[in-house]
Amino acid sequence: MEPLLTLKNVSAGYGSGQVLGPLDFSINHGDFISLLGRNGMGKTTTVRSIFGVAGWVNGSVVLHGRETRGSPPHRVARAGIGLVAEGRHIFPNLTVTENLVGFAAERRARSDPWTLDRVRALFPALADRAGAMGATLSGGEQQMLAIGRALMTNPDLLILDEATEGLAPHARVLIWQTLKNLKAQGLAILAIDKHLAALGELSDRHVVLNKGRIVWQGTPADLSGHPDLVAEHLGI
Repeated sequence: MEPLLTLKNVSAGYGSGQVLGPLDFSINHGDFISLLGRNGMGKTTTVRSIFGVAGWVNGSVVLHGRETRGSPPHRVARAGIGLVAEGRHIFPNLTVTENLVGFAAERRARSDPWTLDRVRALFPALADRAGAMGATLSGGEQQMLAIGRALMTNPDLLILDEATEGLAPHARVLIWQTLKNLKAQGLAILAIDKHLAALGELSDRHVVLNKGRIVWQGTPADLSGHPDLVAEHLGI
């Protein structure tokens, strides 16, 4: 089976400056991939390159066997990628339910699509606060809503950029458990996060960036055998 997503010789930047690449890696159906690196090393720019919203992008981005580089971001999303962006970006003046149904889409006739009821079952707190405005939610509830909203698009790949940043410990645990459940259901996931131990329990592969280039990739078990690499590139 061909990879779900492939980045080949991808470089990107802003203005005249190149901050990413060349970059080559792929994500298979059902993979959980962690994109690691210190701040400013190109992780978010990688995500922006996938969606075509970096300042400029060269190379090839192939989703479901089709080139998407040059496509507008909404078409990339419709092709099967759900994004949980850093900072959540929910609509503060819409209710929880309105935030969710506004993103509902099912384009592939799945046997068990993500629906409002299914998201509420995944996050009972959202069912309890269905009529609450987005601005009144706690940080953890907002993150649940951001994930639920992305799932309502019925993606084949879920991308999360710092999904546990700034959350209370109990909310962070809930998010990690949710990602574990989603992985068990076969959803492909690309996660950017600073919590290496938690990522190590879920990831099939780590991809480590330094100055916009991949300097190492392998399994969590492999990475644990390279404490020098962890200290040099992850600052732990």
